[in-house]
Amino acid sequence: MKILITGSSGFIGSKLVSFLKSEQHEVICYKQTTTRPAIEDGLDAVVHLAGEPIAGRWTAKKKRRIRESRLNGTRQLCEALAKLQRRPRVLVSASAIGYYAGRGTEPLHEDSPSGTGFLAEVCRGWEAATVPAAEAGIRVVNARFGIVLGGDGGALEKMLLPFRMGVGGIVGNGRQFWSWVAIEDAIGAIQYSLTTESVRGPINVVSPNAVTNREFTKTLGRVLRRPTVFPMPAVVARAVFGEMAEALLLGSARVQPIRLEGSGYRFRFPGLEMALRHLVLK
Repeated sequence: MKILITGSSGFIGSKLVSFLKSEQHEVICYKQTTTRPAIEDGLDAVVHLAGEPIAGRWTAKKKRRIRESRLNGTRQLCEALAKLQRRPRVLVSASAIGYYAGRGTEPLHEDSPSGTGFLAEVCRGWEAATVPAAEAGIRVVNARFGIVLGGDGGALEKMLLPFRMGVGGIVGNGRQFWSWVAIEDAIGAIQYSLTTESVRGPINVVSPNAVTNREFTKTLGRVLRRPTVFPMPAVVARAVFGEMAEALLLGSARVQPIRLEGSGYRFRFPGLEMALRHLVLK
């Protein structure tokens, strides 16, 4: 397949490029440099991962960059794809489980309503921006990623140093659910979506086994053989990270990959301890 990828230098994108090349696909790494991107005919597929990183304190400027990079960038890309004479068959466009916002212990699936707050608003607009591609007959998959775990990037890499030093601990009360996915399954879900015609619309790219922050913390400590007795109180998380803490660290989203599993995708790492041992001890 001839596959165009945006965001190819990011954590997921760089690993996706390496994987697809190893599978003998022709990969085009695309960086938008104009307001109206020029895209060639003859693509088989597009994977759209580009967007301002959400990590960091959410100042007004940061939030504007997060919103505009996703909504405007996605719509411009999809409008350009829709105008091609030979359109790609499929577009896999990133989204996030921030779509659901914090919902406590409620099991969440692709048909669950969207939540409230900044990330939910962004995710709704992000997915809506793919409509021009869908209306042009392109099969669109909105991949709602959870916390993507990798030993050399993403959230897990940032956790490893304090945990290895023995100063890791729960965040807040530890009862909030974290919906995670190993990087291998994030890549696997993208590849599966590219080649499986029945997959379309929103899919939750998360492990079938979400865990609480307390369980995540204890499991990581056990894998690293380190104590986990230094909690980060919610008040400290909010003071350090501001609004981002509430959305990403303290909010609870118990998300299930109903459509992926229902369509036949089999997770390589469905359990957290197996995934962490693979990622941090390999």
